[in-house]
Amino acid sequence: MSRYFTQDHEWIDVDGDTGTVGISDYAQGALGDIVFVDVPEEGRELSKGDEAATVESVKAASDVYAPVSGTVVEGNAALADEPALVNSDPEGEGWFFKITLSDPSELDALMNESAYADFVAKL
Repeated sequence: MSRYFTQDHEWIDVDGDTGTVGISDYAQGALGDIVFVDVPEEGRELSKGDEAATVESVKAASDVYAPVSGTVVEGNAALADEPALVNSDPEGEGWFFKITLSDPSELDALMNESAYADFVAKL
């Protein structure tokens, strides 16, 4: 499985033609305590860069963008009851949605973990 990051602090774990998407530890730390998450519905078509989900914290609301194009195959239903999963495990159980990649070459424009770490270090 390969993990990629966007400059907007989304991550995507890719396994075959399916990606699992969430926000980075850096992003959840900047947002603070997460109180609500709205994930996309199964079957929704997304283009790279589309607003895919919404996350609200005690500080602000923020959009989560699709790091790649594809079709949503699952939203993380656990976040409806326990949005704080995004704070406690942002790059694991706090994932937002799973997507079938329609154009895997879009991954080439994303950062790997070391490039993302360098990017965040400069913020």
